[in-house]
Amino acid sequence: MAISPDEARRIGQLARLGLDEAAVGRLAGQLSDILGHFAALAAVATDGVEPTAHPLPLRNVMRADEVTPSLTREEALANAPEVEDGLIRVRAVLE
Repeated sequence: MAISPDEARRIGQLARLGLDEAAVGRLAGQLSDILGHFAALAAVATDGVEPTAHPLPLRNVMRADEVTPSLTREEALANAPEVEDGLIRVRAVLE
């Protein structure tokens, strides 16, 4: 389906685009190409094909959530720049 320059101007106006004549010609050609691709897709026989949102089967790629040993409190606090009463001391952020 070919888009005429008048239709391209109207589409540009609806999109609130300021188009000069060169841009109108370019837009008409590009929109015609896009509609041509949709026409090719519409010509494909899809009877009996199940609609899908994704072409490949999805699977969870995350690892299993398993309990593993972690740092002890002393090991974790050993990395802190300042420690007070067994807690990490930070600067006040609110006054």
